[in-house]
Amino acid sequence: MLLIGFLALFLLLVVYLLLVPIILVINTNSNEYYLQIKGLAKASVESDVKKVIKIKLKLFFFNYYFYPLMYKASGEKKKLENNKKKKRKRNIEFKTMLRLLKSFKVQKLLVDIDTGDCILNAKLYPIFGFLNYHVGNFKVNFEGRNQLVFQIQNRPLNIIKSFINI
Repeated sequence: MLLIGFLALFLLLVVYLLLVPIILVINTNSNEYYLQIKGLAKASVESDVKKVIKIKLKLFFFNYYFYPLMYKASGEKKKLENNKKKKRKRNIEFKTMLRLLKSFKVQKLLVDIDTGDCILNAKLYPIFGFLNYHVGNFKVNFEGRNQLVFQIQNRPLNIIKSFINI
């Protein structure tokens, strides 16, 4: 009876991990840049006074901070890496990459741009008008304001399906 309970919990965990949404948000207006696995983890890029940027990793209730631009002294490691044989990179086919890109769902897309050149802004105006008719929310302004809000979502099951070719 106990084994059946553990097996049921394990299957529920696997189903949850396959169906949990993965969200990528880039918002230049509010300076939010993060990748989130709903209910499990969130990795966000934040500004830091001393180290320029820091990556905040939140796992359940724990917060970890990483500084990717810190200098690491690794003189001996470089020597060891040179002695290793180089592995051949596996190329991903174009069709597989296209299926992977199609599996992502764009939830929000807002582009508000000013190029600084009024003639180029005028040329972009009809293009953005056409794009507004079909996809997204594109704006051209003449006020010096630049903004990008981009939010996409995917599920691990959809990513796996794009590689398996189902």
